[in-house]
Amino acid sequence: MALTDLPVLSMLRTRMQWAQARQGLISENVANADMPGFKPRDLVEPRFDRATGALASGSTSLALTSPAHLAPAGQGGGTESKRAKGFEIRPSGNGVNLEDEMMKAGDNQSDYQLAASLYQHSLTTLKIAIGKS
Repeated sequence: MALTDLPVLSMLRTRMQWAQARQGLISENVANADMPGFKPRDLVEPRFDRATGALASGSTSLALTSPAHLAPAGQGGGTESKRAKGFEIRPSGNGVNLEDEMMKAGDNQSDYQLAASLYQHSLTTLKIAIGKS
């Protein structure tokens, strides 16, 4: 087993890769803030299994089983809302809110820096533990 194959390091790498991909989507949202009909996108945050540290694979969300049922929160169902995360969609159909996107970008940068710092400190600690400081 290689030193970098430890579950903690794997989780931190996955988190950094997720933050990198999310930053790309946020920048696309900002770049298309004036495009008519553009809907902002975001990534679902990765969830890890506490016992193994692996990505959780099972989904426990509610499902819409009949068109007559009400859609669970967060799923569009059959009716499309005219609001995007608390703000109205513009008449052109664009749902990008630059303030929200900038807040997401700042939070995402902080998350990435935290994961990178933890990764570096974990490697440093492991090197000290095996005597290669």
